[in-house]
Amino acid sequence: MLESVVRELGKVDILVNAAGRTKRTPTVDLSEKDWNDIIETNLTGTLRACQIFGRHMIERRYGRIINIGSLTSLISMHEVAAYGASKSGVASLTKTLAIEWAPHGVCVNALVPGVFRTALNEKLLDGTARGQEFLLRTPMKRFGKPEELGGAAVFLASDSAAFVTGITLSVDGGFLASGVNQ
Repeated sequence: MLESVVRELGKVDILVNAAGRTKRTPTVDLSEKDWNDIIETNLTGTLRACQIFGRHMIERRYGRIINIGSLTSLISMHEVAAYGASKSGVASLTKTLAIEWAPHGVCVNALVPGVFRTALNEKLLDGTARGQEFLLRTPMKRFGKPEELGGAAVFLASDSAAFVTGITLSVDGGFLASGVNQ
């Protein structure tokens, strides 16, 4: 993919690692295959893309990498242990790469969406007790809209963020700041 993009555009300035998968199941029943599949996609896939595109960026002495994290790297969620572990790994990987690659002009950050309705989670959110709990814990009392992530992503990808590296930027409607909301 890198060769194709460089052939077409001449260089790669921005990489967004957004692949993700999960499976809700009691941790005691989580199969090794499901664990490995989730870790492989969410964490190992992010590592591989960072290695391949990061080398190109290091050589050019410029790049912006945005890894898509998760609230589960900051708080626990019921029955998604593999997802939480993988996204915690993404948060740690982001910080490690940030300090390794900063001297080479490459900024590595993570964008942490709050609860956004997507094809991945709509069955979990719509009309369920879990969906209602997310709304209760989100001071804005609604799920995020995918377009509301754009501004944060544009910022992290821009030269305005030239001195920003190793952070996790949450776009969460106040979820992480939430305390007693009633």
